[in-house]
Amino acid sequence: MVLLMLLVLLRAGQAISGRPSLTDTITWGGDNSRTGYQPTHNLDPAVVGSSDFGQLFRTQLPGNYRGQPEQIFSQPLVYTLNDGIQYLFVATTQNNIYKINAKTGSIVASRNMHVPFLTADLDGCATGVIDPDTDTWYLTAKTYIDQTDQVKGRNNGRYWFHAINVNDLAEKQGFPVNLEGLFGRNNPNRMFSGGIHHQRPGLLHAGQYIYAGFASHCVQYNFTGWIMGFDKSTGQVVEHFATEGGTEPNTTPGGGVWMSGGGLATDGSGSMFFGTGNGYASQLGAVPVPGRQPPTALEEAVVNMKLNDDGTVTVLDFFMPWEKQQLDGADKDLGTSPFELLQTDVFTCPNVKRMGVITGKSGKTYWLNLDNLGGYQNGPNRLDAVPQVTQNENSVYAGAGVYPLEGGYIYINVIQYQTHVFKFSCDGNGNPAFTKVADSPEKNAYILGVGHGTTTSLNGQPGTGLVWVSDVEGFNLRVYKAVPENGLLQLIKTAVIPGITKFTRPVFGDGRVYLGTTVGYLYCFGSPVNLPLTCSSSNDFGTVAIGSTSDAKTIQCQANVDTQITAITLAGNPNFNITGQPNLPSSIASGRNFSFQAVFSPSQTGPLSSDLILNTTNSVDGYSRSVPVSLQGSGQSSSAVLAVSPNTVSFNGVITGQNTGGVTQSVIFSNAGDGTLSVAGIDYSVVSETGALVTPNNTDAGPQVGPFTFSNLPSSIPGNSQVTVNVNFSPSNSGNYAVYVNVRTNGGSRKFTVVATSGTYPVAFLEFQAADGSGNWIPYSNNTPPFSFGDVTEQSTRTLAMRLTNKGSTSAARLSVTVSKPPYGVPGIIGARNQVDLAEGTSLGAGESAGASLYCSVPKSQINVNSYEGTATWTMNTGDPNFNKQIIQFVCHAVSEQVGPLNQGSAQYRYAGCYKENNPGRQLEVQVSSSADNTNGPCISTCANQKYTYAGTQYHSECWCGNTIPTLKTNDNDCNYVCAGNINETCGGNGPLQDGSYISLFSNNLGPGS
Repeated sequence: MVLLMLLVLLRAGQAISGRPSLTDTITWGGDNSRTGYQPTHNLDPAVVGSSDFGQLFRTQLPGNYRGQPEQIFSQPLVYTLNDGIQYLFVATTQNNIYKINAKTGSIVASRNMHVPFLTADLDGCATGVIDPDTDTWYLTAKTYIDQTDQVKGRNNGRYWFHAINVNDLAEKQGFPVNLEGLFGRNNPNRMFSGGIHHQRPGLLHAGQYIYAGFASHCVQYNFTGWIMGFDKSTGQVVEHFATEGGTEPNTTPGGGVWMSGGGLATDGSGSMFFGTGNGYASQLGAVPVPGRQPPTALEEAVVNMKLNDDGTVTVLDFFMPWEKQQLDGADKDLGTSPFELLQTDVFTCPNVKRMGVITGKSGKTYWLNLDNLGGYQNGPNRLDAVPQVTQNENSVYAGAGVYPLEGGYIYINVIQYQTHVFKFSCDGNGNPAFTKVADSPEKNAYILGVGHGTTTSLNGQPGTGLVWVSDVEGFNLRVYKAVPENGLLQLIKTAVIPGITKFTRPVFGDGRVYLGTTVGYLYCFGSPVNLPLTCSSSNDFGTVAIGSTSDAKTIQCQANVDTQITAITLAGNPNFNITGQPNLPSSIASGRNFSFQAVFSPSQTGPLSSDLILNTTNSVDGYSRSVPVSLQGSGQSSSAVLAVSPNTVSFNGVITGQNTGGVTQSVIFSNAGDGTLSVAGIDYSVVSETGALVTPNNTDAGPQVGPFTFSNLPSSIPGNSQVTVNVNFSPSNSGNYAVYVNVRTNGGSRKFTVVATSGTYPVAFLEFQAADGSGNWIPYSNNTPPFSFGDVTEQSTRTLAMRLTNKGSTSAARLSVTVSKPPYGVPGIIGARNQVDLAEGTSLGAGESAGASLYCSVPKSQINVNSYEGTATWTMNTGDPNFNKQIIQFVCHAVSEQVGPLNQGSAQYRYAGCYKENNPGRQLEVQVSSSADNTNGPCISTCANQKYTYAGTQYHSECWCGNTIPTLKTNDNDCNYVCAGNINETCGGNGPLQDGSYISLFSNNLGPGS
């Protein structure tokens, strides 16, 4: 699973520059989902829970700025370079960066980037990201405009974006980039100032761009939340998006993106997700808002943004807790923890396919639908419209731990209380359920700082899961079995790490875990802790001919403690043997030597290696009970040696008769020996590898067996050479085919299999859900009118499904979606929920279907306005040759409520706009009512009955009439009061700046007296 995430989310389409290993950690949490589940780091619970697993090194970083030690708030990154060595890359609060050998803890290289910013606990906090395509480490640093270390002060603070060559820590050309003075792309009224902002979230690498989130400096000053985007090649700032995007004064702070250091997340399909903190624009107030109509002030929110091709972002969807304003007043950030994207192959239900989780200072854990985050107050009784909300006892700053094996578990680290364990399931209605099933036996620290949840497994094997918790009090590292027993997590390992950093997350390498501190030390834990024997390490036997045996090599070992060697075994291939082995068990005193011999007898060509394992019983605790000794050599053959690759050639989805001459793939015959390879014969069977042989038909191209033709078959291959053999598949009838091939040579025999399927053309059948709620589906054709959402009322959202089915015959080939450009993140009221469903590459067998959801979300408007239509298109093509490229059209009729006297179904009194009242005197002269039930409809009807041309509502509850239009029309945003009798209607306002009195005005479009 993590292999998929690493390759798809981080390294898609990249040519690897270094030698990245699956045991590397090159971004916060291990991958861009940010769940922290890491199965490929060789962490065996049996080893972690044993005495063999413990502290391996504690590296002191040499920085000492004004008498203060280094502090490591960003997470170390782990990366393997071309030399095959795994390194740690560490950035500190003193703007020092380090390259450290991950095995030994020795500092290989270091340099200072800038003078540190003086607030010691807030500089150098964000975790960078390594791009394995270019060996570049991206990170930010906060400093001062003056690098002489003389001029300080908040106004002189500056932020820089760096691109570091991981090989020598040199800056890449065109970097660093100064961010000072950038104005919001979406709000030029906001300016970025390095001295008052702070970059805490882990950086996100998505394609060509690197993204960073910014928040406040200690929740002080006039801060704004920011999303910055950078071109990774040039450093160009391609996005500078302010989370406060409205017309409020630029002294209104809020919307910070900090997440206790957690990373910005992406689903790998064009969407970015994150959580924000409190803010004071409070645009939404008491009015429910659908998620597809996000406000410009993204405060206390989970946000879904589209990552555009040019690096900019577009806000698509949001969730905001129903009690948002109360959370602001109590400084109860939602975005104290990162929003994590749960694995879709485990955490999925019929009604919610993709899920995420976030917990905030209020202690509430929110389980959200990634394709419909929930908006604001859209649930029953104006509560949250989300799959589930769970109230914990106290605030949570830590991201959830996620274990996607054995049914799926989630771990929430609550301050002052236990870590809570939730088991995932789908209920009988197809909705997700997260049920609390256990706690940790220990409580987390009573002060801020318990870290983000992290889990591991041994290569994805069930039963090997571990939960890792870092904490600032008590045992600073606690390791539990992932699956609880009898309602409790089982603790298997603890460690004390003085000065461990708050909100940290264990970082993993090859069988090792790393944690930083605020007192200048970097810790490493792993196995073995200490070796009882030190054995010779250069055990290369060189090149030896197959069938021969090398000279014996003496393996010399010295005892580090009194120990007894109980056995010597070979782990790996049997090309090495032990000779001269003394009688065992054998006791060796500390400082004494022990030796034995090994030989290399290769049975195959090429580089070979194995380990000898010396099992020991030691007199001192804390020493490993096994010592590995590596052996290596290269096998060589003077005779021919045959190899065939691949061992299976597969033709899938071939259309019978589509390609004149068929389709062709290849297989390589190699001679790995020095002698000439002579081919004695090639046997074919259509039954099995050992089945009856058939005689091929001889053609000009080569032997033919059924629909398969083999060409360029060699009769001989020179030493250390290869030949490419072509295999052509040209069926005349649909069906499943196979041929089993045995190649006989003087260099041995090798077998390979050719399998193929061919079928009739697939048939694409596309349909759209009817808008009338009947459950019917409307088929698509070239002559079909646009798929319609019907009438959708303002301030509401309608979601409908589109379905694609392969309606080919039972022998039809799979139907593939070859082109898919959904209306995702496009302007307008219609959009696709995501870019995952019916994406390019979707493949459907005969009779199979797949679907996607689209929505029409009509924004809030006044009553009595004209209806309008929204449109969108989805460009699609498939493997059905008769489908062709289609531009599928969608239409939505947006309507508002019509009240008061009607004329042919439309309101006679049309909304005229928001006007300034008391300008300087009353504009509408006659007040006809003031009522706690006031809405626009009764007010309009009253004014109409009294033959007034204009009707207006003001101050929530007042109704005014008149025959003279007010003199000054203003922006509709100035009318921001809900009506006393209906919160979904607007009755005047005082403007975002609270600078006046405004009236919602309606005009008789039939003229005075009508």
